[in-house]
Amino acid sequence: MNKRLALVFAFAFVISAAASLLIYRLVSARLDVAARPSQTKLLVAARDLGLGTLIKEPDLKFADWTGPVPQHALVAKEDAIDRGVIAGIFADEPILETRLAPKGAGAGLAATIPVGMRAVAIRVNEVVGISGFAVPGMRVDVLILGNPGAGSGRDSSTMSKILLQNMEVLSAGQQIQKDSEGKPVSVQVVNLLVTPEQAEILSLASNDARIQLVLRNPLDSKETKTPGSRLAELFGQPAGASKTAAPGVARRAPPPKPKPVAQAPKEPPPIIIEIYHGGKGGSRRQDSKFKGEEAALEKKVEEK
Repeated sequence: MNKRLALVFAFAFVISAAASLLIYRLVSARLDVAARPSQTKLLVAARDLGLGTLIKEPDLKFADWTGPVPQHALVAKEDAIDRGVIAGIFADEPILETRLAPKGAGAGLAATIPVGMRAVAIRVNEVVGISGFAVPGMRVDVLILGNPGAGSGRDSSTMSKILLQNMEVLSAGQQIQKDSEGKPVSVQVVNLLVTPEQAEILSLASNDARIQLVLRNPLDSKETKTPGSRLAELFGQPAGASKTAAPGVARRAPPPKPKPVAQAPKEPPPIIIEIYHGGKGGSRRQDSKFKGEEAALEKKVEEK
């Protein structure tokens, strides 16, 4: 009897073990299928596409993409062909709508200008262009130097002031690609990304004042308000003495005031006395006119 019971227990153990193994394999297979990332065909770049590049069909290809599809990713070649690149795209990287210019906007520098912004060209040299370090992608401040009054002579009223801050350099000469190494580029013109109001200010400043660019850290976006500096203040003169002569320059003596011209004394007006004579024939009137001296003498006689 005990032997039969032992056989039953052994058979039950074998059946339960087989059932457990089968369930384990089924559950593991389902978990592997659920965890396995799905693959899809995605439109990617066939080569590195730099800023301002006009995309053509050979620049695109389809590749297997594992994982979730990026947001704004394009799935048809027709949606990307003949559109300009406004942000660099590396090879085998998905083509995103946000990195392409609108349809019909073309390519080049114009396609990289955001809607509502403008590009203003500024003539530079080694000093104004910060020794060639005003390259695409850099941030600069615009400093002006000039005379707030009429004329452009450099006297004690000459003033320097930061006009615009945190301006982005779009291009240096004909180069619109950002240099990851930050190498200097010797050019004659740089283009800044500005608003229409800032474009008006720069146009006016470039005609009536000297412009110099000041390089700043791209991560430093804080704007600082400055009162400006005058040439007179550098020599210790007060800020209000803008019209005084610079140190070391002799002052010109003011011209002498003209002497007042003595005027001849005015003759006093004559005095007219009315005299009435009465008689049988009636009364009559007679006017007697006396000059100033005679009137004064007559007045003295009356007083006596």
